[in-house]
Amino acid sequence: MSPSIGAARAHLPSTAGGATGRLSRWLRYSPAQPLFRARAARKFAVLAYRRVTDRRRFGAQLDRLCRTAVPISLRALEQAVAEGRPLPPRSVLITFDDADRGVLEHALPALVDRGLPAVAFVVTELVGTDLPSWQQEAAFLTAHGGQARALTADGQARRLAQLASLPDPDRRRSLHELRVSCTARPPRQERLAPEDLRELAAGRVAIGSQSLGAAELRRCDDATVRTEILSAHQALTGWLGTAPTAFAYPGGGYEPRTAEVLRELGYRLGFLSDHRLNRRLPEQALLVSRLRVDAAGGRHHLDTVLSGLDPALSRWRT
Repeated sequence: MSPSIGAARAHLPSTAGGATGRLSRWLRYSPAQPLFRARAARKFAVLAYRRVTDRRRFGAQLDRLCRTAVPISLRALEQAVAEGRPLPPRSVLITFDDADRGVLEHALPALVDRGLPAVAFVVTELVGTDLPSWQQEAAFLTAHGGQARALTADGQARRLAQLASLPDPDRRRSLHELRVSCTARPPRQERLAPEDLRELAAGRVAIGSQSLGAAELRRCDDATVRTEILSAHQALTGWLGTAPTAFAYPGGGYEPRTAEVLRELGYRLGFLSDHRLNRRLPEQALLVSRLRVDAAGGRHHLDTVLSGLDPALSRWRT
């Protein structure tokens, strides 16, 4: 699955309680699961959560994680990469995307109760606002009759993927057309404020950058790429008093111009959203893979994601 299609689907309603839940339970008891689990023990996993809305269900996943894996901090990963030292078997890093308040209200208490570290990647344009991300807004507008001349594909998921694949000026213009043509307006979504970021950092949740507005950087010109990264970097440094050292690529895919700017700014790690496991010592610091995981998916879902069976099935299906 391309990162653009994956990002588009990530903003559609979750099916963890239905078909996805049934599939996870079936995979959990598949004869292939022990084989994948044994292989995954020699790997390093980074979990990528988008939203956490239920502290109890998320806490149950964390309890399972503590029994079956070795949670580590961003600092521990940075040190391992700098020293060329492989991480312990079954090491796992927990990460979150966007600037959703669920990280503060639901995820942080569960993490603190268990003494677990994590990383929250922030789209700085959303901080201190009640705005949806452009992906969430586009998903709502296309579902409620919004039209744009450039979006000709059949089906909402394909139209959203088409929007993400447009050159950045065309994406912005198409998003404007969706707003004008749709009579409904997307619901507001309260975001993290600068003081919330500081509270997360105090609770062992490191703050990383996900750019200014989460534009598809591969579809942007050089000046926009630099502005997206530098503006977010300066904002986070001002709010936190320290410069961020980790970056999550918007859309989930590697972008070489972005990596060059990250090196100039001193970033130590860059994270993808490619639904893959890593070697215990990642080969390239700015290309660390992450596994997509649903906080409401239950322990069966977490088991099959961590084992690599769910990611393998996803690659086979697409």
